[in-house]
Amino acid sequence: MGVNVRKFFKLGGFHPVAWGLIIGTFLSRTGFFMTIPFLAIYLGKVKGIDPATVGAILAVSLFIGTLTSFIGGALSDLFGRYPVMIISMALWSLVLLGFAYAEETWMFFVLNALNGIFRSVFEPTARALLADVTTEERRADVFNARYFAINVGGTIGPLIGLKLGMGGSSSQLPFFVSASIFAFYTVVLIGYSLKYKEEKYEKSDSIRMNQMIRIVFTDKVFLYFLLGNIFVAGAYSNLNGTLSQYIGHYSVDTFSFLYIINTITVLVLQYPIVKIMKRYSSLTALKLGCILFGIGLFGFGLTQNMIWLAVAMVLFTVGEILAFVIGDVLIGEIAPQHLRGTYYGAAGFMFIGQSACVWLGGYLLQVLGYNQGPLLFGILMVLSFVAYPFFSMGQRQWEKKQGNSKSTIFEAGG
Repeated sequence: MGVNVRKFFKLGGFHPVAWGLIIGTFLSRTGFFMTIPFLAIYLGKVKGIDPATVGAILAVSLFIGTLTSFIGGALSDLFGRYPVMIISMALWSLVLLGFAYAEETWMFFVLNALNGIFRSVFEPTARALLADVTTEERRADVFNARYFAINVGGTIGPLIGLKLGMGGSSSQLPFFVSASIFAFYTVVLIGYSLKYKEEKYEKSDSIRMNQMIRIVFTDKVFLYFLLGNIFVAGAYSNLNGTLSQYIGHYSVDTFSFLYIINTITVLVLQYPIVKIMKRYSSLTALKLGCILFGIGLFGFGLTQNMIWLAVAMVLFTVGEILAFVIGDVLIGEIAPQHLRGTYYGAAGFMFIGQSACVWLGGYLLQVLGYNQGPLLFGILMVLSFVAYPFFSMGQRQWEKKQGNSKSTIFEAGG
């Protein structure tokens, strides 16, 4: 285990900006998970807001974030990565501060909508910059490191939030700490922007927003990837949606155990899995990921035995690693350099699947009941498999595109 950890952190060849973004990802995700996962508890228990309204407040962030996901990446292509990241992170820190002072229900609607907007602006821009400063050969490694940082932050953040009293009478303190972390990250980004200038590509000021939209959404490889990812995001949403309700109905401890298995699997298997899958094309990895998502989901409905549930969770989590790490790598491969931010932003539309499947899973659970696990999760498995033909069509288009490029190069050389 020690050897693997040393190997992981000795991955050479990363640009200093890449390391800054990876460490910043760890800090920002720690701050984010310190507060936002407990927001429902805070709104209900501390602020006395009714459950239906709390649900609407939580939903507005995902909905608005999905609608605005395209904007952040596109703005970064037009005006540069650093300005967009610095402004969005600074404003995001103010939003977290606002949660500590807000009293009226409408304020929480506005704040959580802004939370969704600034997250959807910052995240694709950061991923685009990470791809900008990393060679194609190292992108799988660098996005792997970023995903590792996300999961470590996602593990530590809630523990710190609980320790600081999140959900109790002193719930404002975690918001202050999170806002401070985001403000510190803003200062770090300003320092990086002064020390490391962005690489300038041909483009972009001359390309209007409507042209950028047309270019992205006429890219058949990207479109097939996006359509497949809508179903993949829907499959992943069942972890905190349908599965939490289904397993939690029988035992909250069992769901907590499965969540721990999910986290440990990501931390332990992420590096070797991505290393193995570097031998294959990104879309091959995504096809395998959607199959494992589906098999894992079906396994949850077949048994209540802890061992077999753990096996199902491991399969589900391997699908998660393949889908989200390799998916980021693929966008870096297919996107033109001058439109990379736009592509990463447009990829956020996959969360349409997440919001739809959260609703669908709950609806099926209500209609079928808790004693129809195989049927319920069988339906969700089939929906996960729907991603496969889209990824296959995308792979054929990508191979055709690469073949045409090689032919052009050969003819020019000849």
